[in-house]
Amino acid sequence: MKLPRIATTIGRRDFSSSTQRRQINKLCASAQDAIKDVKGSTTLLVGGFGFSGVPSSLINALRDRSDLKDFTVVSNNAGMPGVGLGQLLDTKQISKMIASFIGENKVFEKMYLTGELSLELTPQGTMAEKCAAGAAGVPAFYTPAAYGTIVQTGELPVRYNSDGTVALMSKPKETREFNGKSYLMEESIFADYAFVKVHKADRMGNCQFRKAQNNFNEAMGKNAKVTLVETDHIVEVGEIAPEDIHLQGIYVSKVIQSTEPKMIEKTTFRKTPEELQAAVGGGSTSRERIIKRAAREFKDGMHVNLGIGMPLAAPAFVEPGIEVILQSENGMLGMGPYPYPGEEDPDLINPGKETVTLNQGASLFGSHESFGMIRAGRIDLTMLGALQVGMYGDLANFMLPGKVKGIGGAMDLVANPTKTKVVVTMDHVDKKGNPKILKQCTFPLTGQRCVSRIITELAVFDVDVVNGLTLIETAEGITVEEIKTKTEAPFKISDSITTMLC
Repeated sequence: MKLPRIATTIGRRDFSSSTQRRQINKLCASAQDAIKDVKGSTTLLVGGFGFSGVPSSLINALRDRSDLKDFTVVSNNAGMPGVGLGQLLDTKQISKMIASFIGENKVFEKMYLTGELSLELTPQGTMAEKCAAGAAGVPAFYTPAAYGTIVQTGELPVRYNSDGTVALMSKPKETREFNGKSYLMEESIFADYAFVKVHKADRMGNCQFRKAQNNFNEAMGKNAKVTLVETDHIVEVGEIAPEDIHLQGIYVSKVIQSTEPKMIEKTTFRKTPEELQAAVGGGSTSRERIIKRAAREFKDGMHVNLGIGMPLAAPAFVEPGIEVILQSENGMLGMGPYPYPGEEDPDLINPGKETVTLNQGASLFGSHESFGMIRAGRIDLTMLGALQVGMYGDLANFMLPGKVKGIGGAMDLVANPTKTKVVVTMDHVDKKGNPKILKQCTFPLTGQRCVSRIITELAVFDVDVVNGLTLIETAEGITVEEIKTKTEAPFKISDSITTMLC
């Protein structure tokens, strides 16, 4: 039996031919034109990490619209004074920040502490996931990050009065146990607008990122009701291969050509062996000893995440023949060393905002993906600094009394200690000579019972969440008695105690 022919045209119009239908065109002539319909008193997502992937042209256009105010801005931080989002703090257009980090922005810190600005301090991975979940239509999710901290218990000031007293505290988070592990519930973000930066975009809104430019841009670009894209290059439709489109046109409302030059926050170059030796040695503490001992924690084939400071210096001292893969929370797997002069790239920076390179075999992705692999325990080792460590592995490393720098990614990095080994590198005592290894931390916690090893200039301790501390190594010339006088927490001494190998 012959089947009837199915018509492929309607009214003699062939919809497979783009010449017979109106072309989609999301291109705008300028940033000012792109933001003309933006309204104040709304939620705005702004991509970028450090100065990488920051939509500066769009931010500058908003800065010049003094009539647009009272924004709740979601971004990793608020730029620097007079730069990026820092300008919107100067013009008082932001009433609330949802951010993970204040950093060196003194204007941001002062406005928060004097009541001019509300701040919902959020772990970096949680912030990325709040954007990604909202983009997927998921209203809330459970995460292990920040369980047992003041983020969970609702003891973070959101707004201060002008006299420094607290006007508004954060709310406690709902908690629940899954498979014997505790989690807290986070509500997703559903934003009105997003400003994102890409490398290439076409008139249909299809976008491609370059190197580590993705960071928060992808998740934020997919989240908002209206996404405004700033691009390095406007290209013809089809020039970006389908498999290379990272932010699809369905999410994008308008596209503009970027008019602002790219900036680098911390240009850092590779050092010669002699320069490296001078950089790590000669301090008030035996920094070199800590860094070289930390490098011995790396085993061949490990995936490793390193915190700012001494941990980032450790890979330079890894023994020859050992290959480790460095992961960076801003979206790199296979992060390489600092560049030589002339090789610096504004789209390649490490967690400390320093210029870096990529090793062969590296891969790139968004911050939401990066923290997903971190929380899932795909990272073998994370190494970070600390203000205090408790005898059962509690970690405090993000807040001092009267000072607020931010949470960053640390709460996510220590959220799965059964799968990811957490090593702390730090001075044995603080600047006043007070012990930093305590019976119980007195500063707000980053994570509970998560540290498995402590490396200081005096000693190396193993940490057990039930049995506490065991001294396994002492620095050359350092006695156990001296370590006892500088350690508040009690500890056992290993039967096979050795001298620190550096």
